[in-house]
Amino acid sequence: MRKRQIIEGTVIRRDFPNKGIVSDLIKVSADDAVENEKMEGNCVIKNTLPGQRVRGIVTKSGKNRLEARLLEVLEEAPDAIESPCPHFGICGSCHYLSMTYEQELALKEEQVKKLLSDAFKRQETEPVWDGIKKSPIRFEYRNKMEFSFGDEVKDGPLSLGMHKRGSMHDIVTVKGCQIIDSDYRKILTCVLDYFADMYAPLSNEPVTFYHTMQKTGYLRHLLVRKARKTGQILIDLITTTQEEHDLNPLKDALLSLDLDGEIVGFLHTKNDSLSDAVVDQGTDIIYGQDHFTEELLGLKFDITPFSFFQTNSLSAEVLYDTVRDYVREGMKEQGRDKAHILYDLYCGTGTISQLMSPVADKVIGVEIIEEAVEAAKINAKRNNVDNCEFIAGDVLKVLDEIEEKPDYIILDPPRDGIHPKALRKIIDYGVDRMVYVSCKPTSLQRDLVELQAAGYRIERACAVNQFPCTVHVETVVLLTRQNT
Repeated sequence: MRKRQIIEGTVIRRDFPNKGIVSDLIKVSADDAVENEKMEGNCVIKNTLPGQRVRGIVTKSGKNRLEARLLEVLEEAPDAIESPCPHFGICGSCHYLSMTYEQELALKEEQVKKLLSDAFKRQETEPVWDGIKKSPIRFEYRNKMEFSFGDEVKDGPLSLGMHKRGSMHDIVTVKGCQIIDSDYRKILTCVLDYFADMYAPLSNEPVTFYHTMQKTGYLRHLLVRKARKTGQILIDLITTTQEEHDLNPLKDALLSLDLDGEIVGFLHTKNDSLSDAVVDQGTDIIYGQDHFTEELLGLKFDITPFSFFQTNSLSAEVLYDTVRDYVREGMKEQGRDKAHILYDLYCGTGTISQLMSPVADKVIGVEIIEEAVEAAKINAKRNNVDNCEFIAGDVLKVLDEIEEKPDYIILDPPRDGIHPKALRKIIDYGVDRMVYVSCKPTSLQRDLVELQAAGYRIERACAVNQFPCTVHVETVVLLTRQNT
């Protein structure tokens, strides 16, 4: 099969995260005529959904591998529904808005089980699979959005929103986004309208957006965070230092908005880094404070602009309830009520640590981001949790320095999973029980190979749909050391 060959086929399944497996392949000629020649095997075409009839152009062709880039959806799946979002298919964020929620849940559960199937087969006893737990709400669930400034087409009008699907540079304004509530949409519109006037060619105070290729421009990102339970809103405008602008008029415009929540802080963060990532190189408070407060399972947490906190507060309660249940089950099997020393590795702002504090004599949380550790200490104090200690540092290094050894470990690493050397140190503790919380099942799949080789088996596992409408899904696994 040559590259740039046009093909058509039907999507039979979708592998994590967004790989459509296309079967019944037929070649299409350059003049758009369908050739009679049918093709053996399957082809991977990203951003497609089961049941769709699609057309693609071959980009990779090998002995056992065929990949193509999506050109066109010829026919939607027979059971497809109309998307409630006007940006669906253009914006790169959501993938499952043409499915019912039940179909999305079934697809994600199938993906996770497929990835964990080899791990399940490596054991003599079949683990208990607890299914997929759904987010209580599918829409307007996010408590954090990071919008980008740019343009949708080269030299077009200023836009503020999400990256266009398949593009690293084009930005789609998402005033109709369905995974954020109306306050986000009003704030986005206010900020865009404010700077759009200044972006105009004849503006008295011209403003530019940051071009990642040329490394020039001022406007970079708009970060908005809103607590689901308290309604508090924190807004952070991220720019370079290449221009200077008075942001007080923007502050006044934001504070005049008719919102359901309350703006408690408006910040200005400088970021002159060359990458497109948000890097805090100094933050000024234009109005109010530099944090907001959210509640989870009866505890309160102060959250700063860049500290990690689960982006779906209501589903986070489902996730953390699951973790707590798995920990308690492990304790029950051991005939005790509490762990002596519980490690919460990659603890972020200490959410899990504090929620687990009743089931341990002491919890030690380790997190590499110092800002998050400071927030964890403050949050523990305000929640009257006095048996948690938080340490700032790389898990790989900190594990060598902690004198108190654990008898229970909770792992909640970033998307890439656990560093192999850190995983080896964790295994060497020899604890009887561990709970692994993963936001990327392919990383979990890899780490389970090492954990099972070291004598751990999976007792229970489940998925949690923490990020409805998107490709992402959480997985929770209870691990037990054999010969205990």
